Amino acid sequence: MVDWFANTLRSYPEIAIFLSLALGYYFGSFTYKGLGLGAVTATLIAAVIIGQLGITISPPLKATVFLMFLFAVGYGVGPQFVRGIAKDGVPQALFAAVVCVFCLAVPFLAAKIAGYDVGSAAGLYAGSQTISASMGLATDAINRIGLPPDETKRLLDAMPVAYAVTYIFGTVGSAIVLALLGPALLGIDLEAECKRYEEEHGGKKEAGGAGTAWHHYELRAYRVREGGMAVGLTAREAESRIVGERVFVERIQRDGRIMDATADTVIQAGDILAVAGRREVLVALVGKGAEEVEDRDLLAVPVEGVDVLVTNKKLDGKTLAELAVEPVARGVFLRKIVRGATATEIPILPNTKVHRGDILTIVGRTQDTSAAAKYIGVADRPSDIADVAFIGAAIAIGALVGAFVYKVGDIPLTLSTSGGALISGLVFGWLRSVHPTFGRIPSSTVWFMNSVGLNIFIAVVGISSGPGFVAGLQQLGFSLFLWGIVATTVPLVLAMYVGKYVFRFHPAILLGCCSGARTTTASLGMINDRAKSQIPGLGYTVTYAVGNTLLTVWGMVLVLLMT
Repeated sequence: MVDWFANTLRSYPEIAIFLSLALGYYFGSFTYKGLGLGAVTATLIAAVIIGQLGITISPPLKATVFLMFLFAVGYGVGPQFVRGIAKDGVPQALFAAVVCVFCLAVPFLAAKIAGYDVGSAAGLYAGSQTISASMGLATDAINRIGLPPDETKRLLDAMPVAYAVTYIFGTVGSAIVLALLGPALLGIDLEAECKRYEEEHGGKKEAGGAGTAWHHYELRAYRVREGGMAVGLTAREAESRIVGERVFVERIQRDGRIMDATADTVIQAGDILAVAGRREVLVALVGKGAEEVEDRDLLAVPVEGVDVLVTNKKLDGKTLAELAVEPVARGVFLRKIVRGATATEIPILPNTKVHRGDILTIVGRTQDTSAAAKYIGVADRPSDIADVAFIGAAIAIGALVGAFVYKVGDIPLTLSTSGGALISGLVFGWLRSVHPTFGRIPSSTVWFMNSVGLNIFIAVVGISSGPGFVAGLQQLGFSLFLWGIVATTVPLVLAMYVGKYVFRFHPAILLGCCSGARTTTASLGMINDRAKSQIPGLGYTVTYAVGNTLLTVWGMVLVLLMT
């Protein structure tokens, strides 16, 4: 039975790939206090174990899925990357570039001191910085060195060994260094700093949350009594009586007839008003003597929550306080702001700035949200259809540009097809955010290309290098794990002090900036948990976009430095 299973996997290597994915995603889903192996590491371990059976996989498969993955990465971070470079994110983008230099220099020096070969050095870098994608560019670079096939294979086999040994601390250790040691090293009270940041920017903590019976925004009906304070006022005037809050008179029932209310509609005694606003504000109205009534017909209005991609140049850089007074904002409430490739949720504060490429989740009557969406940009309603022609053409264009080789003397310079696909994703992702009339890729498809594309690549790497894994681990041993600790910790410590004393970031977002520059999502989750706030996420998106690009490219640069 065992022989039959092994021979079947050797005859049909595609089964080995899917088995690696199944085991990797299953065991990678287990976490302890937010930390775990993750799908990539678990897939690699599973593939290496399966690879002990001596399975041969066709090389083009690995390159194909890796191009798909890199394009998806670039497509996702493109809007934030361009915005971060071009506008007010320049300090954060520059900080991320400095941190990326630390992340390259320390593993390089560690590999030199330890005497590791090029393959082990590339794996040490990829694992300690948890940037799996860099192994693809490092693989391309090693293949271009011109070494004998046996030597090239030995170096490529050493890479996933070093990656697997150093990745675990790269993930867990970065979270520990930033979230647990970071505040102590910097001498800050993270929770207090986040509260201070919110107070400085007019933020308020919200009760309740997803999955609870409490709703933030509601539509309730109130009868206007004879002599009431709203009698004779326009809807806008009545709404302005509730200072500091956004409430709207949406509909009116008058003499048995229901009509939509505009800002200039005059309220009369006996009217029944459908008022929209925050729950606690509407509840307070009852306490002030307003008579709430049950009126199903009046309240039976179509409402929706819709994600809107911001493309309007007029909104770029405006604060939420400025946008709230726009006529088109009447009757519309903002529930969420999502920014960046990792869909980082941005706190909703009066001084929070909106940028093109952000996704705003707005709620309200369908007619109001439709009008607002048209003004803001493009409503991103759910769809299962991807523009596959665009995906294929964009990857092909990027790969063709990357395949071009320019020689300086005897030194060939090239982006490689992998680097070309990444840059193509950046460019077309940004174009899509500015002109979302083409190139639609649903978020589920981007996730598939990103996650599954990378993990198929990792599975092929693990299966192909499986036979040499045990021997390589015995050769490099525990010292590699220790060097991985150094390569993970030192850049993060340097980043924290540079962010505090050179760039002078606010303490509330500093650790988020460090987390983004090192593209370590696990640490951001722990930082937010320690801070009891989402404020650190404000420093994550621009730095992540820059860091994710540079750290990936560094895989190729490290090989050049080592050789």
